[in-house]
Amino acid sequence: MFPPKKEIDLVIDENYPFLDKSFGFRLRSALLYLGIFVIVFSISPIRFGLRIEGRDILKKHRKLLRNGALTVANHIHRWDFLIILQAIRYRRSYFPAWAENLEGPDRTLIRLAGGIPVPQDIHTMRPFNRAFEELHEKKKWLHVFPEGSNWHYFQPIRPFKKGMFTLAYRYNIPVIPMAFSFRAPGGIYKIFKKNYPLITLRIGEPILPDLSKSRREAAALLREQTHRKIVELAGITDNPYPCEGD
Repeated sequence: MFPPKKEIDLVIDENYPFLDKSFGFRLRSALLYLGIFVIVFSISPIRFGLRIEGRDILKKHRKLLRNGALTVANHIHRWDFLIILQAIRYRRSYFPAWAENLEGPDRTLIRLAGGIPVPQDIHTMRPFNRAFEELHEKKKWLHVFPEGSNWHYFQPIRPFKKGMFTLAYRYNIPVIPMAFSFRAPGGIYKIFKKNYPLITLRIGEPILPDLSKSRREAAALLREQTHRKIVELAGITDNPYPCEGD
């Protein structure tokens, strides 16, 4: 795990545009997503031997998901968010991003792709939360990597932070567990990707928050259920980590 190279000092305060609505930003974001839909979706099956399993689950629950959803996955590759977008097919998604990542060389791409920086102080949490409230009102999809950091090609499922699970409770939206797992290279991949495994993404059944519980209890339960399901989807029988990560 390497910290991003710092190139700027980012100031996140009450005036920060968590949802940038300027014409220039929206245009560049639309062009980026067009590139993702056309180029990335074509390249990833070839580059990673990508398989996506369970997309029929999204079709089966189309009515349940029409008001938005929170996709959750293990964080294992630089392209994993792009693969999540490929799984949910032609939807824009938004995700919380560590402020440090928005000070490095990928800051523009992260913002254009839907990254919303997590504030460091409690006073700035209000506009941060308002941004997600607005996204929910527009029935947008959200995504979170609750492990918090990217460990390349690491298969065990690490502990989850529970913060974003409170959003699923607050907005009463389903959580869609997704798990990245790996396969040994076969065929022509034995030559060209012999040092890296191939990638499979499996989609699980949506999990609904228990509204009969308090927000804290429901978020903890949702985290535990989602962690257990992602371990199962990844095909892990003896995961070394608990679900609690904070």
